[in-house]
Amino acid sequence: MKKHRNIPIFVPHLGCPNTCVFCNQRKISGCEKADFSAAEREIEEALATIPAGTDVQIAFFGGSFTGIDREDMLFLLETAKKYIDAGKVGSIRLSTRPDYIDEEILDILARYGVRSIELGIQSMCDDVLAASGRGHTSAQTERACNLICERGFELVGQMMTGLPGSTLEKDKYTAEKICQMGACGARIYPTVVFRGTELEAMMARGEYESREMEKVIAEGAELLEIFARNRVKIIRIGLQASELLTDGGETASPYHEATGELIWSRYFRNEAEKALSGEETAGKCAYITVPRGSVSKMTGQKKANTVYLKEKFSLAEIKVRESEELSGEEIEINLEERKRAYAT
Repeated sequence: MKKHRNIPIFVPHLGCPNTCVFCNQRKISGCEKADFSAAEREIEEALATIPAGTDVQIAFFGGSFTGIDREDMLFLLETAKKYIDAGKVGSIRLSTRPDYIDEEILDILARYGVRSIELGIQSMCDDVLAASGRGHTSAQTERACNLICERGFELVGQMMTGLPGSTLEKDKYTAEKICQMGACGARIYPTVVFRGTELEAMMARGEYESREMEKVIAEGAELLEIFARNRVKIIRIGLQASELLTDGGETASPYHEATGELIWSRYFRNEAEKALSGEETAGKCAYITVPRGSVSKMTGQKKANTVYLKEKFSLAEIKVRESEELSGEEIEINLEERKRAYAT
C-alpha cells in the first residue's frame, strides 16, 4: 500500500458568517481578500521532502474552503491542479461546512481534481447545532453528505463531542449517522473551552459545564468502537495546533495535548477487557497482538493498561506485539498456561 502524505495549505476563516460558540477567531475587518501567493512555494517546499511513489494530496484546511471568496477558491484550485496535471500530486483534499455544499460547488471541485471532502458536521442533533451557533441543520448535513457520496467524492465526517446540549447518547447518534451517511473516515474533536469564546461566557453563567478528562476519554472510547464496528477510519482525535480555532490557545476547560492517544488507549483496554471476560485467566499469560504502530496504545501511558488488566484478570504476565495483518482497530489475544519466549 502506498504511503499517504498531505501538503496542508491553511485557509483563514475569511468571510465566515457564523459565530460558533466554541470559536474565537477574530473578525477580519477591512479585508475582503487574503494573500495566497505563498501557496505555490509551500507546495514546492513540501514536495521536495516527499519520497517518490507517495500518494500526495494538497489539503486546504483551516476554514470553510468552499465558502471563501470565489476568486480565491479558484486561484487555489488552479494552483493545485497544476501539480496534478504535472503528475506530482494525486488529488486535492479540503474541509468545509455542510451549508457550503451544492451541485454547482461539486461541479467545480470535480473539475479541479478534488478527491476528499471533510465536512464539519459537529452534531446531527438540531438542538445541539442551535445551542452551538452552527448556523445549519442536520437536514442540510444529510443533503450535503448525499450529494458528496453520489458524486463519488470521499467523505470524511468531523464531529465534536460534549457540545452545549449534547449527551453521550447524542454523540453516539452523531457517530452512527456519520457512518450511515457514507463516510470513509472521521475526525473526533472533544470540545475545548477557549478564553474569549461565547462558550466560556456560557460556562461562567452556568449554562454549560465542561467535562473532566476521564469522561472525555471514556466517552471517546465508546465513539471509537462505533467507527471501528462500521469500518470507518479514524483520521484524528483531538485538536492540533493548527486547529485550535483561537488566537491565543489558552483554555478555560480541562485539556490534554495527548487526548487522542489517551482515548485510543482506553479503546484498546476496553477491547482487551471484552476479549478476556468469561475466560479462565488467573495465573495465565496473555499475549496480545495489535496493528502496527499500536503497541503504546495497548500498553497505555506508563503501562497503565497492562497493569490494570493484570490486576483485574489475575494474569501472570502480558506481552504485546504488533502485526501488519491486523487493521487499525483489531486485537487478538492468546492465553497460555505458563510464560514463554514471545517472538517479535
